[in-house]
Amino acid sequence: MIPAPAVPPAPPLTPSTTPTPSTPSTPSTPLTPSATLTPSAAAVEAAGSVPTLVIDTSAVTANVRTIGAVTDGEVMAVVKADAFGHGTVAVAKASLAGGATRFGVTTLAEAIDLRGAGFTERVLSWLNPLDADFAAAAAHEIEVAVPGLSHLAAVRAAPGLRVHLQLDTGMARDGASPEEWVALCREARAAELAGLLTVVGVMGHLPCADRPGDAANDAGRARFAWGLQSARDLGLTPDDHHLAATAATLSDPLSHHTMSRIGAGLVGIDESHTARLRPALTLTAPLVQVREVAGGTSVGYGHSWRAPRDTRLGLLALGYADGLPRLASNRAEVLVGGRRRPVVGRISMDMTIVDLGAGPEGPDQPREGDLATLFGPGDVGEPTAAEWAGWAETLEHEIVTGLGPRLHRITVGEPPVAPDSDRPTLTPNLIGPR
Repeated sequence: MIPAPAVPPAPPLTPSTTPTPSTPSTPSTPLTPSATLTPSAAAVEAAGSVPTLVIDTSAVTANVRTIGAVTDGEVMAVVKADAFGHGTVAVAKASLAGGATRFGVTTLAEAIDLRGAGFTERVLSWLNPLDADFAAAAAHEIEVAVPGLSHLAAVRAAPGLRVHLQLDTGMARDGASPEEWVALCREARAAELAGLLTVVGVMGHLPCADRPGDAANDAGRARFAWGLQSARDLGLTPDDHHLAATAATLSDPLSHHTMSRIGAGLVGIDESHTARLRPALTLTAPLVQVREVAGGTSVGYGHSWRAPRDTRLGLLALGYADGLPRLASNRAEVLVGGRRRPVVGRISMDMTIVDLGAGPEGPDQPREGDLATLFGPGDVGEPTAAEWAGWAETLEHEIVTGLGPRLHRITVGEPPVAPDSDRPTLTPNLIGPR
């Protein structure tokens, strides 16, 4: 057996490509060519008198098609964490409409929820404790990842499972180490011969796919190739081998195997910045109060911002309890009345304050009840989730998955898939052998 390729230590982090946080220097930034642009028609039509999150599933379908066009393998739609905060069922349906063929999640509970919603496609769950209910996984025909010998012993106790052996390809996170891999493959083959399970896949994950060309990705691909060949040398015949997630699928063809796991890309996030994907979320909120303040007025907790001139302040009834990052205070912007307006003062639990600027009363002056767009796809100049991530010094993933349950959620653009009530109730024989 050839030794496993070593994965070198990660190089020092390079400066992030995420937008640099900045403090707006003016109370409002005009848009060009027109200052009368409004948010997308779907968002405006759907938004109500409360903070509202509009999920555009047509964007999900388009993103799956975009990603599917760059790979010859299957697309697994990863709908973990409520599909990155976008709604599992709606995103799952939209993904199938775009060409995805199966689903991936972390926990068995998420997988069983998909079954309960009527989805009969293959589902892989890859993050479970040793005492997870693997018997339930077998009953629902859910495939599971096996990251080591102790997990293999646990899944052997639930005969009939289809498993994906998981190799650590350079993250020191989940997956079997190279030192354990050969033993894991040997024991898995013995369990297979005993009729206890079937090894249908081998999987890994690249550590630096958001940095195309990074040496750690080269090492990760080499280790995965070694792991796959080692499994085959020991008699395993996995049909599925998958290493690439969104960024690697879009930027690294050498990482493509029989399948790619697409999660963030479903909802328009590409950390590699190599594709034009469409964000699927628009967050809006009405101005619940507008007031005039004199220059020198201090605003919010800690008086972190003081009005440099007479101005008008607008109050939005959402804050960090709804997922707005407090670190974006005095940095972020929102779109109101066709102009970007700066967030001023500290974002609090339930409230965010916006500097609307001074000016005479008129039809262009924002008023109570007018809609503010906090982020969206950026079509008409509104901020994007990527910009909010920059202002908060984090990832888009954290912005979209952290949005709170108080937000009113509306789904638009759903593909023509039968509603849950019309889909068949799952029974084991609906899926059948594969």
